[in-house]
Amino acid sequence: MTLTALALTEAVKARALEVGFDRVAVGPAGPAEHADRFEAWLEAGYAGGMDYLSRTRVERGDPERLLPGCRSVVAVALAYGPREDDPSWAAVSRYARGGDYHDLMRPRLAALVDVLREAGGSSISSRAAVDTSAVLERDLAARAGLGWIGKNTNLIAVGTGSYFFIGTVLTTAALVADGPAADHCGTCTACLDACPTDAFIGPWVLDARRCLAYLTIEHRGDVPDEWKPSMGDWLFGCDVCQEVCPWNRKAPPARESALAPSAPLPSLTALLEMDEAAFRARFRGSAMSRAKRAGLARNAALMLGHRGDPAAAPALRRALDDPDAGVRRAAAWSLARLELLGRF
Repeated sequence: MTLTALALTEAVKARALEVGFDRVAVGPAGPAEHADRFEAWLEAGYAGGMDYLSRTRVERGDPERLLPGCRSVVAVALAYGPREDDPSWAAVSRYARGGDYHDLMRPRLAALVDVLREAGGSSISSRAAVDTSAVLERDLAARAGLGWIGKNTNLIAVGTGSYFFIGTVLTTAALVADGPAADHCGTCTACLDACPTDAFIGPWVLDARRCLAYLTIEHRGDVPDEWKPSMGDWLFGCDVCQEVCPWNRKAPPARESALAPSAPLPSLTALLEMDEAAFRARFRGSAMSRAKRAGLARNAALMLGHRGDPAAAPALRRALDDPDAGVRRAAAWSLARLELLGRF
């Protein structure tokens, strides 16, 4: 360790907190410890339709493939909950109720890149990454000591829980590492036991094809019949495995007002009947745009069927003419469910 390395490490950490990140840690670069497990996970088909993970599997195994000469990783956390939000948002994962976190984090990560260059010299190269970059950011953040990987596959930290976004800065600068955090899950299996679709094959192994977060956001087309009844409570995402985690009982609320919803969420029938223009206008700048108009309408149709409210029947009948075949089939399933329940 040199004085220069220590000073540069302290400078980038101070800047991280100054620009609004809640926590920061520094770790070494190098191949990810769980790269082999990631490969096995992909080979087992647990990624479902997320083909982009397979396409970038080589890059994700070693940050030096994204930044040649990478020596250190700066990992940051931005808390997003819990808050007392408008009840209309209860069916949306906490992270997606306000503005898109990518828009919040990117300029702040860029500020860390700037301080590394300004304080470390022009020979320093750095690259910022959120979850859209081909890095295993959770592994890198755990190695840095930002938290430990819980049995629900989320990063967890003492005093913070798991309600936080992860950002990383890869850099060729030699920084002083903090060291990994200890695992505090112990014998607890609350997250595994509470999963509504039994998506965990075991501790630390999630089959995305069964996960409600995947099914309601990433999955395109029809939701398999066996999982449709489980979508009664979740329109976009799922927080169950975090809600039951003991480490989230005292998780601090988000400080960022931009992450809070700015207005009530439209009703399920309104979401079902939105056209593309209305969807883009309502969810521009929101992480919910990830589901696309058809995906959100499909989810709304399935929730309406699960709730069994006969008042939803007219909207569901109109959705039988939706331009998207997946929405039409979801509406037909929900109408059949209402008829089975004798609700119309």
